[in-house]
Amino acid sequence: MSAIFTVTMPKWGLSMQEGKVNLWLKEVGDSIAPGEEIIEVESEKISGAVEAAATGVLRRQVAQADDVLPVGALLGIIADADVSDELIDDLVTRFQAEFVPPSADEEDSGPQTQTVKVGDVQLRYLKMGEDSAGAVPLLLVHGFGGDLNNWLFNHEPLSASRAVYALDLPGHGSSTKVTGIASLEALGKVVVGFMDAVGIECAHLAGHSMGGGVCLAVAKLAPNKVKSLSLIASAGLGTEINGAYIDGFVAAASRGAFKPVLETLYSNASLVNRSMIDDMLKYKRLEGVDSALSTLAAGLFAGGRQAEQLASAASGKPVLVIWGESDRVIPSSHATAIPGATVKVMPGQGHMVQLEAAGEVNKLIGEFLSK
Repeated sequence: MSAIFTVTMPKWGLSMQEGKVNLWLKEVGDSIAPGEEIIEVESEKISGAVEAAATGVLRRQVAQADDVLPVGALLGIIADADVSDELIDDLVTRFQAEFVPPSADEEDSGPQTQTVKVGDVQLRYLKMGEDSAGAVPLLLVHGFGGDLNNWLFNHEPLSASRAVYALDLPGHGSSTKVTGIASLEALGKVVVGFMDAVGIECAHLAGHSMGGGVCLAVAKLAPNKVKSLSLIASAGLGTEINGAYIDGFVAAASRGAFKPVLETLYSNASLVNRSMIDDMLKYKRLEGVDSALSTLAAGLFAGGRQAEQLASAASGKPVLVIWGESDRVIPSSHATAIPGATVKVMPGQGHMVQLEAAGEVNKLIGEFLSK
């Protein structure tokens, strides 16, 4: 039977209500495979590519460049080549006539962040996907100065077959700010406590940058709680780090100061928009953030060097290492630090590879976990 599939405006993050179409990455008539990027969309936070969920041919580009549309709105149609134009036109007409943008109540009905207390620290986290027998959960751990939104394009896709958790580390996001924590080991202890508090006996851990070092610390502290490690541009695998970036992030207190610091993270500097900068400034101005970041930076990256080396903590674990070849924060040469790891260095990509090349990263992690 011939098939027709709709391509709709995605919802990236809990606050996204609409998106702007930047450009089509595929032309009408192009053959499409699942996972291929077909259209670039911009939310108020960041731009990203919508991936195809089905095989077929791109038959319609309903949305056009610069269109601003609500979440769920029709962007295009993928269909088998033998589907008639009349059937596709009928589907587009019916969709547009019946589509109702989600109300505020419907927007609030999806997954919501929760909090849990670990010792004196309150942690915010978001769970997506369902617990199921035989499917070990996945825990996503962000990097220095980040939060659970650093997994904006990864969290939902990776939750298709398992429960996936993302948390705000102490000093970050909406978790407790003033903690005095100054080591990967101390952060690792909090993550172990988080796993206990939410009932995770064992998990796959995926960490970005400092979060990768935290995952390695968890593997060292509680090896039985770690099924595998997916490390993205990870700390803890070498001594080099861009100390000027760390110092600049800690010191930045204005848009002008923050913009070049954040651009260091991306291979495509245009992704650093005003909304992203303003969000970081709001975070930096919260009480306790300066102290938390300064303490952490002094403990982890004093003198522009990484203080903790944890490659040996991965011994005996399945390990996937992903890096952007053009990373300007932690050099991609660190990717080979763990003997026997599966390593993927991505040409042209920077430090935030899980955002800029989300489709490929999701595919790599999904295939790795399925093994």
